[in-house]
Amino acid sequence: MTPETDVPQAAAAPQPDLAARAERHRGELRVHCYRMVGSYSDAEDLVQETLIRAWRKREQLTDPQRLRAWLYRIATRVCLDFLGGPARSREVVTADSVIAEVRWLEPYPDSLLDGAIARETIELAYLAAIQHLPPRQRAVLILRDVLGFPAEETATALEMSVAAVKSGLQRARATLRTRLPERRADWGPATGPSAAERETLRAYVRASQRADLSALTALLRADARQTMPPASLVYEGRAAILDLWGPVLEGSARWGEWRSVEITVNRQPGAVNYVRAPRDDVFRAVNIDVLRIEDGLVAEITTFGPEILPALELPLTM
Repeated sequence: MTPETDVPQAAAAPQPDLAARAERHRGELRVHCYRMVGSYSDAEDLVQETLIRAWRKREQLTDPQRLRAWLYRIATRVCLDFLGGPARSREVVTADSVIAEVRWLEPYPDSLLDGAIARETIELAYLAAIQHLPPRQRAVLILRDVLGFPAEETATALEMSVAAVKSGLQRARATLRTRLPERRADWGPATGPSAAERETLRAYVRASQRADLSALTALLRADARQTMPPASLVYEGRAAILDLWGPVLEGSARWGEWRSVEITVNRQPGAVNYVRAPRDDVFRAVNIDVLRIEDGLVAEITTFGPEILPALELPLTM
């Protein structure tokens, strides 16, 4: 993966301008917090806490040219404090899917990602996999492999020895090799869905809106999987997914009229699903499906609730 080292550095400026200069880094710091905790809503709170702490500790910034690295150090500490808090401790559950084991996982809007952020470091499979790492090991991996921080700077940020950083990075990489799908490099361009993936998504949306179970069957791989965070549910295989969908689609007259809106989140194709119940005058958001597509077929569906729609600039009703 390519370290995200091409984000412009903050220019030197008088100390009273620190708040404005720090604010320019809000977007990348929010992504950093998101990688650390796996939740978009929590990342929003954590980046705000980061900027507050930075202002309170502003006298500690002796070199304005080091602002970005200093902010990342504070953000990492904020996230580690959050993850270590007794009221917010998070442990993965046992399930047949890495994603299903991370109950707090949420999608991240592509509109809030800049061009420096590669798909392989933000896709759901990666986000879920790194949640299985101990928090400090996770921080080492992100700072070193994703952001490209030198070992010495990572050690300073985490108050560790350089030897401990190197050891933690080796262990983190080994864990990821056992958790990530083998064909990640084939999923599409670094910054978003490929043309082929978008075509499969369009076919998925058309079939869903027509309640066409035969078309959906043809779009699913035989070994497809569906998960639904925060529930630790895994529907393994095309037959299991169709058993779940069948009653809904076949009873579409009772459920109402379905509409779907194509989206991209975590650099992956997805769809927001709305339903207008009988005698209702609006479509109401039901869920968000994020797809992993291989060879033109849907290999995995991760279904989330609609709570993140405001961040996607999409309505809950229409």
